[in-house]
Amino acid sequence: MDTIFALATAQGRAGVGIVRLSGPDAHAVAARYAGPLPDTRRAVRRPLRDERGDVLDDILLLTFGAGASFTGEDVAEFHLHGSIAITNAVLALLARTEGCRLAEAGEFTRRALENGCMDLVEVEGLADLIDAETDAQRRQAMQVYSGGLSSRTEGWRDNLIRAAALVEATIDFADEEIPENVFPEVEDIVARLTTEFQREAAGVAQAERLRSGFEVALIGPPNAGKSTLLNAIARRDVAITSDIAGTTRDVLELRTDINGLPVTFLDTAGIRETDDTVESIGVSRARQRAEAADLRIFLEPIADLEARGDDIRLLAKSDIRTGDGFPISAKTGAGVAALLDKVGQILQGRLQHVGAATHLRHQIALSTAAEYLLAAQEDLVDAELRAELAAQNIRGAISVLDTLVGRIGVEDLLGEIFSSFCIGK
Repeated sequence: MDTIFALATAQGRAGVGIVRLSGPDAHAVAARYAGPLPDTRRAVRRPLRDERGDVLDDILLLTFGAGASFTGEDVAEFHLHGSIAITNAVLALLARTEGCRLAEAGEFTRRALENGCMDLVEVEGLADLIDAETDAQRRQAMQVYSGGLSSRTEGWRDNLIRAAALVEATIDFADEEIPENVFPEVEDIVARLTTEFQREAAGVAQAERLRSGFEVALIGPPNAGKSTLLNAIARRDVAITSDIAGTTRDVLELRTDINGLPVTFLDTAGIRETDDTVESIGVSRARQRAEAADLRIFLEPIADLEARGDDIRLLAKSDIRTGDGFPISAKTGAGVAALLDKVGQILQGRLQHVGAATHLRHQIALSTAAEYLLAAQEDLVDAELRAELAAQNIRGAISVLDTLVGRIGVEDLLGEIFSSFCIGK
């Protein structure tokens, strides 16, 4: 096993840069260039020298033993002054060191997985945590990373193992050796977990939206004030506004944070019939994005675009107009903050059914496990004759849960998952 190294902090000029080593020679390499090692999990200040003895930097040195490190291996960290010249010199020194090599993307985390320090679900949670841009994304990722789904999966697995064991006992032992009818307990476990799996799987779609971000489309005919509203939301000029109808030809996007939720507002072309080829393309794109959006804000009604339940109808330009709808004036700013609060409330309401499962992979696994248990329920209707089939289907659900947390059959997934990590993680 090679000893790997990488810059664990962002590249570029910074106050501090951290170079991490992990593997069998991590401590020996650290001692070679920084002198005698401190006790594990303690930091000491040391000069870091190259092969010739020249001082590269004045550093903090930390070491971690294999039983108490992120990777499950011996780990050393050099906390450097974060200049580009220093970090490059240290990385070059380690690259010249026999037995050391630059880590591949996500290799530190992969070693943590292989050494049993994390399971596959927690790895996905860590990737989401690193990518989180808003507080809601952080909370969701932290729930997965800290073992929320993993611990639930262990509980489900324990229950299914008991159910399978009870069914198999009726197959392997004579009736007189089984003290009571076990099938009611098995039926209860299978029915309860079927419902839980289906409920968890149903919440994944909105969890995925939270991770990727919600889209809110501004809809209306030309010159309805969509671009002016987008600028008011952004508090800066992101869209060109004009009295000339049809100024917006393409979809403009503004990504923002509303109460911790990642939201992208879409300023679409004004929807109308037109002979202008370019404008016609813009109108077509506007319709497509409007149909796909999580929420639509109508500045004025569109005859052939029906509003959905949560869509918001505005009374735009309320400083000079009266009528029905949510009053707002992008020109004066009146009502903009209230509109953003309303958007946040609506989108937050979409997340009430999000559970511990947050990825499409989780949804597929839990849906498949539920299918096995539905089949087991049918078998249990005639349990005495179909006990073997019931046990087989329950075991099938257990196998799916093992795949979910990475115990079995996930080698093909690992490359894709770890490719999203940076080199130093």
